[in-house]
Amino acid sequence: MRIAINGMGRIGRLLARRLAAQTEHDLVAVNDIMDPDNLIYLLKYDSVYGSFPGTISGEGNAISIDGKKIKSYQKTHPSELPWKELDIDIVLECTGNFTNKAGAEEHLKAGARKVLLSTTGSAEIPLMVYGFNQSKLTADMRIISPGGCMTNCTVHIIYILNAIGIRSAQLNILHSYTSRQELTDAPYKQFRRGRAAGASIIPVEIDLQQSIERIMPGMKNKLAAMSTRIPVANGAMADFSFVLGNPASVDQVNTLFRRSAESDYKGILAYTEDPVVSSDIRGNTHSCVVDGSLTSLTGNHLKLIVWFDNEYGFTSRMLNWLECLKKM
Repeated sequence: MRIAINGMGRIGRLLARRLAAQTEHDLVAVNDIMDPDNLIYLLKYDSVYGSFPGTISGEGNAISIDGKKIKSYQKTHPSELPWKELDIDIVLECTGNFTNKAGAEEHLKAGARKVLLSTTGSAEIPLMVYGFNQSKLTADMRIISPGGCMTNCTVHIIYILNAIGIRSAQLNILHSYTSRQELTDAPYKQFRRGRAAGASIIPVEIDLQQSIERIMPGMKNKLAAMSTRIPVANGAMADFSFVLGNPASVDQVNTLFRRSAESDYKGILAYTEDPVVSSDIRGNTHSCVVDGSLTSLTGNHLKLIVWFDNEYGFTSRMLNWLECLKKM
């Protein structure tokens, strides 16, 4: 598999680091408008995951990672990129700018065979969550959305809990601050999102409800979701509040998730009863880690706490998708 990354932000750089350590995929090229020296610096040093353990350097119009040369471009539009010449199998579209069908298709027109977004795309792009509906992947799907980190956490929790029954759900994702927030107060169309990320707990609007309803139509009109950004650089805690459709006990709920983690969802979902905090989840490859020590029930009202590394867990699913696409 010959792979290119368009957009070297948080997800793009982490994917580049992880792909460089693999032998089954060939990272051929990256594209970002930032200065190449700055890109090399940010690949070498990361405030969340630490310094890259190998060597990274610049060689002309290429980046060398542990001796492997990867072509580097600074183009603003996919139509300018030489995907046909480079025989690119899959472009990982990580800019966040080409997430509708017309935008993503520019990579196909440039010669790539397929495009994997790093976020939830527009409605005309198949929304495929690994571990839930990857079996619906067909060879003619050339553009795929794997959802986002919150979608990948939530879908599995809801699907598994439906074994007991869900009448309604309120979701609050306590999420580390992101690059879409500001360091100091500044104008933003969502006023709260423009406030200083490191100074406050900030509620923000998200499209998680719409994403869940797209992929799980049975949850329509049963679900509400929001995210609260907190002053940490990495990690998330999903605070789920469910009204169950049938009576249950804490032990029954925890047993359901523990067994899922050991069987059908192994590698996707994990279960713990250790007294963990968000920093303990850093580098965790799972989409969701159910904290059984915090499960509580009042009547049919269930409180479920789930942890996830919003960057490492999500990029782990993108790597899973590469394996799926390799077989098509």
